[in-house]
Amino acid sequence: VFLSLTLFSFNRKKMNLKSERRGIHVDQSELLCKKGCGYYGNPAWQGFCSKCWREEYHKARQKQIQEDWELAERLQREEEEAYASSQSTQGAQSLTFSKFEEKKTNEKTRKVTTVKKFFTASSRTGAKKAEIQEAKAPSPSINRQASIETDRVSKEFIEFLKTYQKPGQDIYKQCKLFLDTMNHKRDLSIEEQSECAQDFYQNVAEKLQTRWKVPPEKVEKAMDQIEKYIMTRQYKYVFCPETTDDEKKDLAVQKRIRALHWVTPQMLCVPVNEEIPEVSDMVVKAITDIIEMDSKRVPRDKLACITKCSKHIFNAIKITKNEPASADDFLPTLIYIVLKGNPPRLQSNIQYITRFCNPSRLMTGEDGYYFTNLCCAVAFIEKLDAQSLNLSQEDFDRFMTGQASPKKQESDSFSPDVCLGVKQMYKNLDLLSQLNERQERIVNEAKKLEKDLIDWTDGVTKEVQDIVEKYPLEIEPKNQALAAIDSENVENDKLPPPLQPQVYAG
Repeated sequence: VFLSLTLFSFNRKKMNLKSERRGIHVDQSELLCKKGCGYYGNPAWQGFCSKCWREEYHKARQKQIQEDWELAERLQREEEEAYASSQSTQGAQSLTFSKFEEKKTNEKTRKVTTVKKFFTASSRTGAKKAEIQEAKAPSPSINRQASIETDRVSKEFIEFLKTYQKPGQDIYKQCKLFLDTMNHKRDLSIEEQSECAQDFYQNVAEKLQTRWKVPPEKVEKAMDQIEKYIMTRQYKYVFCPETTDDEKKDLAVQKRIRALHWVTPQMLCVPVNEEIPEVSDMVVKAITDIIEMDSKRVPRDKLACITKCSKHIFNAIKITKNEPASADDFLPTLIYIVLKGNPPRLQSNIQYITRFCNPSRLMTGEDGYYFTNLCCAVAFIEKLDAQSLNLSQEDFDRFMTGQASPKKQESDSFSPDVCLGVKQMYKNLDLLSQLNERQERIVNEAKKLEKDLIDWTDGVTKEVQDIVEKYPLEIEPKNQALAAIDSENVENDKLPPPLQPQVYAG
């Protein structure tokens, strides 16, 4: 029986540990493409990698186009039948068969042209585009800064292509042609512009490998420079465009992270001890890198910030545990860093990287792995609940509404190796917390006393008023002034002078 109870207790503890980490733990296989191609997936692509997502997107798009064509043809047949029946009832039998066929052909051509216009992106005049671009143009200082950076990147790109000689000239022509094409497609949706960019990356990479016989390592460098060149020029048009809800998602994520400011490393099972100076420095660097991502213009540079942040996280875990970090340790720590840093325009940056980054970087390598983990971290934060943090629903609701906050770590629970200054700091924080609570109690009691005094004053005043109304005060007129005591004694004048009374006016 004892053995059975022991095994039951062990299994229960094991299940509890699993339940504590159930909301944070992500298996390695869950990061890969759900189609099983071996590349990293992405929540923005519904779990597919870039290649599989484009295939699924094209299939769905072709299916929708086919269904629309079938619908258009069915409507056309119904209209022709209705037209033919109406003409027959009105004596249209006199029309020759050739004229009917001619009218039918013209009608069909008109409908096909209408359908093509429906599925073709609308074109705008150059003047109208110029007016829109001029209306949305930023301030002159921002334009100058952007032009300086664009010129610098263009010079660097030309110098880089000189090492490729003949292929370099063709690459430059392809890039200029792509930029001109994108300038004429400003009215397309951001998904269609992303599709054009991805097609361009794929075509140039294939030409570098097949037509120009460029080695694989040089192909990767060339694609990085191509991405840097074209996205530096396209950044202000395709980053967080007004036609999307990216800005709305940014505000929602920022609001969510602010509401979760109370989440502690212990709740997330973060294996990082910030009391160690080196670990604290790594945490600060990781937060700085994830915030710096928003200042970059090229998708690859934004990915580099995510990679540097992740490496600092791994170093912090390694220093804390004195052993290499695992994937189970990395994701909770990344979530904690995102909550603590609250990076600006987080969703816009993720969407920008997803849409316009070289797909080979997102599908493989450490950049793709770290970026996929960041997407998982953001998705976890958006769905974080009481069960994920091993809290009761009541405590979670009170923490979210600000009615309470988690207790700080007690100074007695520190390890012996912690310096005295840190212990004293936490003691002072506890003392300040207690003083704050006492101050709040004193203020509440003072307000209560003030209210009691006001109530007492009002009560006494009311009682006095009631008594005055019940027993009104009547004031009689003043009596006449009293005369002297002997003023009415008429016989006084017969008394001798020493005995005659003296009259003093009162």
